[in-house]
This record gives sequence, C-alpha cells and structure tokens, in this order.
Amino acid sequence: MYGLVNRAIEQLVVSMKGEAGWRGVCAHAGLAADGFVSMQSYDDDVTFRLVQAVSARLGLPPEQVLEAFGEYWITYTATEGYGELMAAGGSHLREFLGNLNEMHARVETIFPQLRPPTIRVEDVSDTEYRIHYASERAGLAPMVVGLVKGLAKRFGQSVEVVQVLSKADAHGEDVFTVRHLPN
Repeated sequence: MYGLVNRAIEQLVVSMKGEAGWRGVCAHAGLAADGFVSMQSYDDDVTFRLVQAVSARLGLPPEQVLEAFGEYWITYTATEGYGELMAAGGSHLREFLGNLNEMHARVETIFPQLRPPTIRVEDVSDTEYRIHYASERAGLAPMVVGLVKGLAKRFGQSVEVVQVLSKADAHGEDVFTVRHLPN
C-alpha cells in the first residue's frame, strides 16, 4: 500500500493518543516512527503490522481498528488534497459508490503501483443496495464498512452497513447491504 495509507493510520493514532502513542504503535510493529512518504509504495505487511499494533496498543479488535480507520480515511484524504476528486465522485452516497471504479482509475495515474479493489453496486430498493467488493487483499471488509459510513457522513446521510457475505463465501468478493436510514 502507499505511504498515504500508513500516514493516515499515523494521524488517526496521533489524534487519539498523541505522538507518544504513535511511537508506541511503531515500536510494537517493529517500525521506525519517523513517518512514511505518501507517494512511496510499501509492502502490505507494513500496513497490516500497523493495524495489529494499533489493535494491541488500544485493546481493540483489529476489525474495529479497520472500521474506524475506514471512516477516518474519508476525512483524511479530503484534507490531504483529494477533496476535489472526491467532490467529483457524486452528490450522494449511492452515486459516489457507483463511480468509485472510475475514481480509482484516475488515482492510478498518480499512484502507478496502486492495486485498487473493484466495486459493483446492485440496487435492491430505493433505500437499499448491495456493494460487491473484490480485492486481492484479504481482511479489509471492516474497513469497507467504515469507508461507507464515513462517506455517508460526508453526504449528510445516515446508513446501516451490514456484511452479508465474506470473500471466502462469495467467490472472491465481500458483499455488504447498505440501508439508508431517516436523518
């Protein structure tokens, strides 16, 4: 994953536990605490070690850390210079999710080693749809839940997100039901 992801994990930890908390996470993960270069590609193992270290240091399950990170990622990327790109993705959650593959294609021009997931949105009703999420990386389903919740907040919408199938059960993809709730 790119350093931008690891920098976002750093900023999330610093916002919760300060610089000392971040240094503790890095020590636990066996990594230097001097930061990450946003445009540099890092082995996925670095990111997963950070998630495990945050989990251990904060006493939270890794799934909860990933969900919190997914929600935080939406705010973080908007403030790191990607707000205009996100604004071009749509004016509401369903539209944005339907445009994610195109957005990832644009981002690939900036990050050539990016290996983005593919997203397919299947409408169930006016207030409910399914997200089919296919990624070569395993274990990121909780992050998707957080991303969708973060995007919903960005659009001023309330949603319930439930994973209904896991990658192992669904022929290589995770499937989530998104239900819009009254605000």
